[in-house]
Amino acid sequence: MPVGFAHGFTVISETAQVAYQCTDVYDPDAELGIAWDDPEIGIRWPIGRPILSGRDRANPRLAAVRERLPIYLPTTL
Repeated sequence: MPVGFAHGFTVISETAQVAYQCTDVYDPDAELGIAWDDPEIGIRWPIGRPILSGRDRANPRLAAVRERLPIYLPTTL
């Protein structure tokens, strides 16, 4: 996954361990979330009624944060 790329996951088992790696020291001021069920994103999550953290329940729609997101230009390899 490229640096700065949005990511999400769902757990469909009773328990799970999630590990991730950061490219720098964690900075809570740089954190940004988007509503998991935003229709503009168009992800068909394989769940009915998810159990979400308070932080994830409060995430705004993509349209509300679009201006804060970086712009990635196409590159050629």
